[in-house]
Amino acid sequence: MSIPESHPRYESLRVREMLVAGFLSGAVAPEGVMAHGRGEAFDYILGERSGGAARAAARAAAAALLLSARPVISVNGNVAALCGKEVVELSRASGARIEVNLFYDSMDRRRIIIGMMRRLGAQDVLGLERDFEMGGLESARRLVSSEGIAKADTVLVPLEDGDRAQALADAGKRVIAIDLNPLSRTSQVAGITVVDNITRALPLLAAYCREMAGYAPARLAQVADFDNGANLKGCIAQIKGWLEEQVDA
Repeated sequence: MSIPESHPRYESLRVREMLVAGFLSGAVAPEGVMAHGRGEAFDYILGERSGGAARAAARAAAAALLLSARPVISVNGNVAALCGKEVVELSRASGARIEVNLFYDSMDRRRIIIGMMRRLGAQDVLGLERDFEMGGLESARRLVSSEGIAKADTVLVPLEDGDRAQALADAGKRVIAIDLNPLSRTSQVAGITVVDNITRALPLLAAYCREMAGYAPARLAQVADFDNGANLKGCIAQIKGWLEEQVDA
């Protein structure tokens, strides 16, 4: 479908087309298409912009990734379809490994997604082997790579489910979430939550990683010292402000 750039919903429609292409390729599960719509609804009431709270969280998250000895970016079908290239760029900027981990899992989907990421320039993508079982989970997401999420000290979990975010936190890992819903279990469980559209958040994270690449560990630790609860309140205030703007318009 050719979408005219003059269309007032151009960016939203463009992203939807990317998701549909991912679904047709086999990377995106049908349930993932529905989940995207739920997230998009929250993006509307955030004003479809990266507010100050999101930027502060992204900067803290970038510092945490740079400080980590074994950071991992967890990728599912939606992430690969919407911003696979941005994942690769963040991986390079932060030194984080990439691992495919799916709730609606199958060997075929993992192979398709890993192939997508490699074609986008990722040299090393984990997730095919799934040779370690995490505690505290019953879903397929409990099966991870022994060289990736199992060993990670920090895990970036965009478009996440709350159960696994909790299990990762219970395992002593620092959890960084990207979630458009500041009230979700994932947002509440994570140590740092970037309440933003993943298509905006990942480039922000990569840019902050490049900006802070030369920072000393002590300075990075100061940036990564983050009050997630206060930040989530700021995101809710942003939503309230946007809604008030619409009523007053």
